[in-house]
Amino acid sequence: MSEVGTQNVFEDDRVIVWHLDLEPGQNGAMHTHTLNYVVRVVSGSTLEVFGPKNELLYNVELEAGAAVAFGVSGDQIISDRPGYPAVPATHSAKNVGSNTFREVLIEFKT
Repeated sequence: MSEVGTQNVFEDDRVIVWHLDLEPGQNGAMHTHTLNYVVRVVSGSTLEVFGPKNELLYNVELEAGAAVAFGVSGDQIISDRPGYPAVPATHSAKNVGSNTFREVLIEFKT
């Protein structure tokens, strides 16, 4: 399984900070979240989200400036946003928009 971002930019005893960049048409690696985390979208786009068997689940449009917190609950991750669908903890995404997608993801170790 792959890491949750494209680059680990910081880690200490409390957090891990990742950058994730996906160019238009680029597939992200299948990965599994085991820690609660928050995402800050730097450059938004439209993503297709795939489940652990590479099945297409849905499209999501993430706008620049958005921030979303996720909690791991069993084999699902649950968002703090009302109406935001639960996502399998193991998933991948493809950028199907016309912009480069960039986010900063912070995992909490405790």
